[in-house]
Amino acid sequence: MIDENTCQPWLAQYEEGVPTQISGDMYASLVEMLSVAMDKYSDLVAFESMGAKISYQDLDRLSDQFAAYLQSLGLKKGDRIALQMPNILQYPICLIGAMRAGLIIVNTNPLYTAREMEHQFNDANISALVILENFAETLEKVIDDVPSLKHVIVASMGDMLGVLKGTIVNFVVRKVKKMVPAYHLPKAVTFKQAMKAGQQATFTPVQIKPEDIAFLQYTGGTTGLSKGAKLLHKNMLANAEQHVHWMRNLLEERTEVVVTALPLYHIFALTVNFMTFFQYGCKNVLIANPRDMKAFLGEWKKHDVTIFTAVNTLFNGMMSHPMFDQLKFDKLKLSIGGGMAVQEHVATKWEAKTGVVLREGYGLTECSPVVSCQPFHDNIRQGSIGIPYPSTDLKILGEQNEEMPLGERGELCVKGPQVMAGYWNNDSETAEVMYGDYLRTGDIAYIAEDGFVYLVDRKKEMINVSGFNVFPNEIEAVISSHPKVLEVGVCAVADEKSTEVPKAFIVKKDDSLTEEEIRSYCREHLTAYKRPRHFAFREELPKSSVGKIMRRLLK
Repeated sequence: MIDENTCQPWLAQYEEGVPTQISGDMYASLVEMLSVAMDKYSDLVAFESMGAKISYQDLDRLSDQFAAYLQSLGLKKGDRIALQMPNILQYPICLIGAMRAGLIIVNTNPLYTAREMEHQFNDANISALVILENFAETLEKVIDDVPSLKHVIVASMGDMLGVLKGTIVNFVVRKVKKMVPAYHLPKAVTFKQAMKAGQQATFTPVQIKPEDIAFLQYTGGTTGLSKGAKLLHKNMLANAEQHVHWMRNLLEERTEVVVTALPLYHIFALTVNFMTFFQYGCKNVLIANPRDMKAFLGEWKKHDVTIFTAVNTLFNGMMSHPMFDQLKFDKLKLSIGGGMAVQEHVATKWEAKTGVVLREGYGLTECSPVVSCQPFHDNIRQGSIGIPYPSTDLKILGEQNEEMPLGERGELCVKGPQVMAGYWNNDSETAEVMYGDYLRTGDIAYIAEDGFVYLVDRKKEMINVSGFNVFPNEIEAVISSHPKVLEVGVCAVADEKSTEVPKAFIVKKDDSLTEEEIRSYCREHLTAYKRPRHFAFREELPKSSVGKIMRRLLK
């Protein structure tokens, strides 16, 4: 076994005072943790969106109102409520309010198709839904096929922006940009109506235990229908506590400003940007649409940003925009990349432009999500996903479930207090992914002699070229380092001679780029069997809600 007791280099990396054992028992529940922070930082701004702000004290009051409203509907502890919104102020109000009422949060991507909505809502058996009106048309198509859904609350972009600004924003969104397709949901209530009703209702506190489910966080479904990971309050608390200890000598209470461009319904931003930084009294600047790069960077310019988390494609996209060089980074102290591999040339360029090291972390939905991260007190190992968090043990398993020694590749398996309690109503899938107390991540990795972990690629996305294992990450890293390439995704395609061969899908940064130029570059930097046999140039690549390139859709 490779764990804290047998791999001393891991422990050597921890700063003095950082515990190696974390169980998530600092608080009885996430509600208690959030309540403590709202009381402690009551005078500070908690969230800001499109210039509107809510303080920690406001959030305490408004979430209490929303909890009272939910209880007035007859919703009780353990019922499921879906939240289907981008990063707007209603999200933290609804999340904390629903959690206070003892409900289980089902985070839902607003861009889901009708099929995806129907599957997730029925699988979770949701009783209530809060949805932004921009996506209500899709809900209308499936609502009759979700019999458990009794209560729908429709929010609008302008709800929390004040009367004048809110009216203007709603008019522009609805009438000018035509971002709200017509819909008919006669039994739905508006967010404002719900909050008004909540003012007249009385909230009755609910006892929540560490073993209660906090979130059904659905996986991306890359291998089939998405599954709901049961994340308990103690799972989320443990991971948040691990973050706090990891960054304990870097961040200061009451002073930090974090820009949240990753969606809060995604587990990365949910745990790191919300649950962790909330405990520091951070001001969280919400970006509803980071794909509108001009507006996003314009918002950044208004703040003295100290913390920024993103995925590789967002870092890359930001630096490719002409406005990026107008930004100030003198207060920036922390940049973390996750969700997908951070490419070396992106990390190098980010540090050169901002003066801040881009440190990579690794996690997955089933681990609440973070498993490891580059330490902040040590020199960075480029290409590594860092060392395991406290109380997190790793195994590298071979094809026959044999434990691989240091330096040898195999499937990365994780044990720790942040690991989920299993998949919702899916014992067979839970059994498939668990190896004793360890979670099989499906990722190929190895652990170096100094204890740092290196991710190779997804096990199921590995390409078999005449018996040789080829990893898309490696090819993507090479091609993306070409100065004329903006983005690249690599997947396997069938081949009569070699079983499979790599195919590269490329978005150009420079229109003069040719296929022969890329082929020549690959010949220079990749051995023969790793070189893509086919190339395709695209205007854009399919991405997940957090900007991760979806290789399965490239096929």
